[in-house]
Amino acid sequence: MLIRRLCPSSCGKVWLLVLLLLGCGLAREGGSILNCPPKCVCASNIISCSKLGLGVIPTKLPRFTAILDLSHNNLTRLRADWTPTRLPHLHSLLLNHNALGFISTEAFCHVPHLRYLDLSSNSIKVLEELLFSQLQELEVLLLYNNQIAQMDRSAFDDMARLQKLYLSQNQISRFPMELVKDRAKLPDLALLDLSANKIKGLPVAALKGLPAWMKNGLYLHSNPLSCDCGLYELFTHWHARQLSSVVDFREELVCSLPLAKRSVSVFTLNSQDSLNCSEFKEHMLETYLGDTLTINCDTKVRGATTREWVTPNNRRFPEETANSTMTVLSNGSLQIRLVRVEDMGTYTCYTVSQAFNETLYVDVMVHNFTQHGPHDTLNTAYTTLVGCILSVILVLIYLYLTPCRCCCRGNEKLAAQPEDSINSSMLSTTPNHNPEAAGRKGSLSHLAASGPMQGQNGKQVDEDRGTGAGPSSEVMGLHTHGTMLLLGAASCCAALILLSPQ
Repeated sequence: MLIRRLCPSSCGKVWLLVLLLLGCGLAREGGSILNCPPKCVCASNIISCSKLGLGVIPTKLPRFTAILDLSHNNLTRLRADWTPTRLPHLHSLLLNHNALGFISTEAFCHVPHLRYLDLSSNSIKVLEELLFSQLQELEVLLLYNNQIAQMDRSAFDDMARLQKLYLSQNQISRFPMELVKDRAKLPDLALLDLSANKIKGLPVAALKGLPAWMKNGLYLHSNPLSCDCGLYELFTHWHARQLSSVVDFREELVCSLPLAKRSVSVFTLNSQDSLNCSEFKEHMLETYLGDTLTINCDTKVRGATTREWVTPNNRRFPEETANSTMTVLSNGSLQIRLVRVEDMGTYTCYTVSQAFNETLYVDVMVHNFTQHGPHDTLNTAYTTLVGCILSVILVLIYLYLTPCRCCCRGNEKLAAQPEDSINSSMLSTTPNHNPEAAGRKGSLSHLAASGPMQGQNGKQVDEDRGTGAGPSSEVMGLHTHGTMLLLGAASCCAALILLSPQ
């Protein structure tokens, strides 16, 4: 009433001023209701408590917090109750540059939607069992510059969305093959930084089988690797493919020679001063006639789309030809059914992605036989060879171990068999023709040159002495047949030995 009497015309302005003052007071009081931690800086849903020398994490953080920065403090433990209330909107948590040495396996139960976690530059030594398994939506995990020497194989279980894992500058001595071998465990992992650790040996064969987009983000430089030619071939191939993990850190890819106490570049292991490894050459993709061949477009960018394949004879796929033996699969691979020799050559794959386009070349070698052809030929040759050897042995047994019946026949005169034929077996122990019949008919079984004549009593007449006890024509023919059999079998064996595949 007093205000209205004193200045009835300015009544509205006064009430407006009072409302503004009350609003400012409520706003300030509202700031305290939001519970922005003391000394922290709060901007919308961002809470920054960096470089405050904190030994414990502030409690009663706002539920709408999306980014929480606790870096550069003196935090030593991350317990399960570091935030008593659930923070459903928190997607980025920065705990780097603290003194964290203990992290509870329940520490992340109240932040299930975390996508970015920075634990770098702390004092973590061990990654316990199922440590990060509750972070099923995490995409980036930074653990570099710690003291990690042990990692449980299940520490990263149930992290299907993890894309980048930084483990450099730790004390890791064993390559964690389980992180890259089982693609079902971390299917989206595209970057694994293991540089500057204590790794001496690498599973070269397993690493060769990784897709190029995975090898492109596998950083292994600045490790005390042991030099060998497999290591040289591995990194030289990666360099030829222009993979970032090798091209960007070529100078840091060194290894220790087995005998000399010095480190050399991996790419100099083909020199005579080191291991004199064979010069690297890209391997061809080998196949056989009639097989089904699938050529992968192994691009170094994940998610790249295969735009086109070009064959050695400049045919382009996909094409509209319905009856073609070549088709492009849904994953971009080129499949060739019933491979022919004409399919041999260099295939070109063109891919496109948001980052850049890539052209790949794949050399295909087609062997001019089926996959089992050489093995069957080899088995047949050696089976025949064994048969020939057995034949030689049987001929020798026949010549030298079979009893000679002619010596026991005394003065019995051999009678000609009327039913004898020139088709009789050469291995018969009795002569096919008597000498007289052989002389009249010109028998084809008479293989030896004209020799001594047979006497009246079944003995042969010696040309020098007239008569004597020389070998009979039966024995001479027997040995002649056996010798020819032996020579034939030996020739067969020798030919097989020379012509059989090595």
